[in-house]
Amino acid sequence: MSKIKKDERFEVKDKQDYRVVNWAEYNKALENRGNITFIIDESVTQNWYSDSPAQRGAQETYSDTCIEAIMMIKTIFRLPYRQSRGFTVGLLQLMDLAHLKVPSFTQVNRRFRTLNISPFAIPASGPITIAIDSTGVKVYGEGEWKCRKHGWSKRRTWRKLHLGVDPCTGFIHCHITTTNSESDESQVNDLLDQVEAEIDEVYLDGAYDAQSCYDGLLERDIWPVIPPQRGAVKWYWEEPGDADDYPRNQFIKRIEEVGRAEWKKEADYHQRSLSETAMYRYKTIFGPTHYSRSLETQTQENKIKIKALNHMTAHGMPISQLKNA
Repeated sequence: MSKIKKDERFEVKDKQDYRVVNWAEYNKALENRGNITFIIDESVTQNWYSDSPAQRGAQETYSDTCIEAIMMIKTIFRLPYRQSRGFTVGLLQLMDLAHLKVPSFTQVNRRFRTLNISPFAIPASGPITIAIDSTGVKVYGEGEWKCRKHGWSKRRTWRKLHLGVDPCTGFIHCHITTTNSESDESQVNDLLDQVEAEIDEVYLDGAYDAQSCYDGLLERDIWPVIPPQRGAVKWYWEEPGDADDYPRNQFIKRIEEVGRAEWKKEADYHQRSLSETAMYRYKTIFGPTHYSRSLETQTQENKIKIKALNHMTAHGMPISQLKNA
């Protein structure tokens, strides 16, 4: 049997070369993420103590702003509760604010469970598109290396983090934390309820190929972009109406005509991959594991992480374009 050359078996495609055109600004934004004034500024220290009205029983000494600032320090620098308190004490001394007292780590832990964390104020930008996907965040269990090398011997548990990302800006507009038994398509309506901006299109992967998902989006006047499963057939109903106008049936027809890869290009479906980019940023910056143990506190943990991530996004993101463009 004659040896077949590589270029005879595969079609060689030129790889497109992109470059970052705002490197100076983006480099400064990356540096600012390590700047402590990113978290504590004058508005935080001025509202350090609670001004809530008097009530029966014990009074709150520290404001929600104070607790949130300490949790931001803990989250961004990946510190345990005690070290977070020590870090804050030292920081206030360096800022000549040693007169401000810092709550104990038990107070921070207790208050954080029910803390009202307002989402980051994302700048308004008109109608947007949203890419939705989910990822697993480990709660506890053995590491990947040990399981690959020797197999698993203990329980390993994850939570599902569902994210809705604007592919154009990188801002995370919505998120939900659930157990790993919840299906992806069941969370779409709850996710979209969090989005304040007008939505034109939503990009989802094949796991969301369900009629409930399509119908929920169409009721909101949102165009769904969901690749049908391979070998999928069109849906028909007993009620009168043109089933060929249904988005999923249009997708199946077009895929039969031009192929799945070409349809994805036409539908601009590859924007959905940017939701995975947001998940990669989340795990790279904050780690792939929850530090909280209960679902209630894990939900709070993700709220503070997403707020910090959007804060970082607002400081600056890379802008890429073709090198020869």
